[in-house]
Amino acid sequence: MDLLTISSIALYTAFVLYLVATGFFGATIKDKQSDKRKGNISGKIGITLTIIGFIAQLVYFITRWIVSGHAPVSNLFEFMTFLGMCMVLAFIIIYFIYKLSALGLFALPIALIIIAYASMFPTEISPLVPSLQSHWLYIHVTTVSLGQGILAISFVAGLIYLIRQIDQSVKSKKTTWLETVLYTIFLFIGFIVITSTFNLMDYNATFEYTEQNATTTTEYHLPAIAGPNDGTLLTEDTMQPLFETPEWMQGADAGRKFNTVIWSVITGSILYGLVRLILRKRVGAAIQPMLKNIKPDVLDEINYRSVTIGFPVFTLGGLIFAAIWAQIAWDRFWGWDPKEVWALVTWFFYAAYLHLRLSRGWHGEKSAWLAVAGFGIIMFNLIVVNLVLAGLHSYA
Repeated sequence: MDLLTISSIALYTAFVLYLVATGFFGATIKDKQSDKRKGNISGKIGITLTIIGFIAQLVYFITRWIVSGHAPVSNLFEFMTFLGMCMVLAFIIIYFIYKLSALGLFALPIALIIIAYASMFPTEISPLVPSLQSHWLYIHVTTVSLGQGILAISFVAGLIYLIRQIDQSVKSKKTTWLETVLYTIFLFIGFIVITSTFNLMDYNATFEYTEQNATTTTEYHLPAIAGPNDGTLLTEDTMQPLFETPEWMQGADAGRKFNTVIWSVITGSILYGLVRLILRKRVGAAIQPMLKNIKPDVLDEINYRSVTIGFPVFTLGGLIFAAIWAQIAWDRFWGWDPKEVWALVTWFFYAAYLHLRLSRGWHGEKSAWLAVAGFGIIMFNLIVVNLVLAGLHSYA
């Protein structure tokens, strides 16, 4: 086998091992004290499989680096995959400090969703564009990923805290917001499911449209609910779009991206609806009984520690190293590019988190809500800013 094949197999192996490890971590959540010994064994198996999976993903990373000749963090597939790896690494470290198996039941599925989301984008190795041909690519991007991976653990701890502590017996603003967070996770799963389905079907539809007085084409890999603005379908025997993408949505392939969002919302909503139909209650209410043996104070401490570690790392990579590279590449350290703006928004948010926690005493539930919101900003930066907002970072 060549190295690229080994790389692909290693990534797939890591994905499967993380999935199996999630099942073992789930087995540690028991209501009876008599099951504690079995739970400890399941936890040890779970963390062992997680470590083996991480090593497999490290093999993927190294072999892909050898094949490409540069650190595999240059496009959205590589970056999101590396982010998932950083999140798993952060979880492993936190686990050995706190021995909280329930954290794996939530952290690993989030990492799996991130890796699966990454695999929906082109995986081919391509030469670096000139602006990325710098050693700062390794320094800046890997540091940002590590910081975001650690901050993702604060989100996991905060989410578990909210599911455990919020009163699910009555409907309230808190339960509505919490259920909205869980629903958003289903939208990501919906994107993965619908994209995988039509990829297996090898679906393809080509549109021709005019952008900036130039005629260009774009390929849809999902049936066109929203076609390009003033676009013409060239592929026969494929679905005609129901409407056109609004003219104000600009940028490369805006119609295709908007169409993907629509399909993700539809599929994710159907999946969420089916789960609600089966459970006959809110998803948070169904999960809550399994978490009653977890100490909220431990979750709150994990949330806080993750931010205190992840925030300085993100500051170093997302602001300081980024500014240095921008000065070298574009002869200015700051230019109000959308990616730069939202990196700054992320930094200000977590700075506010630490300020409110240390000076205003925002512990427990308030801190957990902030951790969840902070990760939402990170994902907005990684997805919407990367895919929708045009800027100097659009190559990502």
